[in-house]
Amino acid sequence: MLFRVLSGSPVPLGEQIAACVRGAIANGTAAPGERLPPARQVAESLGVNVHTVLRGYQRLRDEGLIELRRGRGAVITAAPGVADQARLTEAVHGLITQARELGLTDQELLAMVDNCLASEIVTTPPAPGD
Repeated sequence: MLFRVLSGSPVPLGEQIAACVRGAIANGTAAPGERLPPARQVAESLGVNVHTVLRGYQRLRDEGLIELRRGRGAVITAAPGVADQARLTEAVHGLITQARELGLTDQELLAMVDNCLASEIVTTPPAPGD
């Protein structure tokens, strides 16, 4: 798996590492059950602190995309829909980035999402059998 980070980016390095894994899951180059490289190896190859890599891995664990197993390392979750979830999470991160570039506050973005969700609920026709 290829990891790339940009030290000058406003995106934290741990998040960039997580994004690399998310992208690999989303495009199918990383499959459920596959082990991620050890954090120490990734840190050495990128020239970053091992704790930075572990923060990225922990974020992926919190998102349900990987499991961290003592003695076995990080393994991509075999849960159904993990690639779809990775794609959606990447899209959300893209939305957040765009909102910040436009100068929106987190509250303004959340209000916008809430409004869209509320209008979607009203305008979405009921599913068959509802």
